[in-house]
Amino acid sequence: MLLSSTSKRFDSIGQLLTVILIFIFVLALTYVATKLTAGLQKGRLAGSNVEILETFKIAPTKYIQVVRIGKKYFSYVVCKDTVTLLGEMTEDEIVTPEKEATESAVNMKFKEIFDKLKKQQ
Repeated sequence: MLLSSTSKRFDSIGQLLTVILIFIFVLALTYVATKLTAGLQKGRLAGSNVEILETFKIAPTKYIQVVRIGKKYFSYVVCKDTVTLLGEMTEDEIVTPEKEATESAVNMKFKEIFDKLKKQQ
C-alpha cells in the first residue's frame, strides 16, 4: 500500500517535470523563431532609401509624416484611405533634437548656462 502511493507520487512529479521541460522547450523555440523572423525582416528593410523621420497625429486616422526619400525630404498627410503630398522640404528646414541642442548650446554664454543650472538645483 505504502509502496504504491510513493510510486504514484513519483509518477506525478515525473509528469510535472516533463510538462515543465516541454513548456521551456516550446518557449525557447518560439524565442528563436521570433528572433530569426525579426532578423530576416530587418535585413530586407536595411539599405532602404526611404526613412520616416517623424510622425504627428492630427486626428484618430490622420497623420502628418516627414519622410526622407533618397536625399530629398517630403511632408505627407496620411489618412485612412489616402496619402497627400504637402510639399518638399529642404534639409535646413528639418529640425532634429541633436541639431536643436547644438544650436541652442552654441548661442548661449557660459554665465547663462551656469545660471540655468543653479535654478534647477
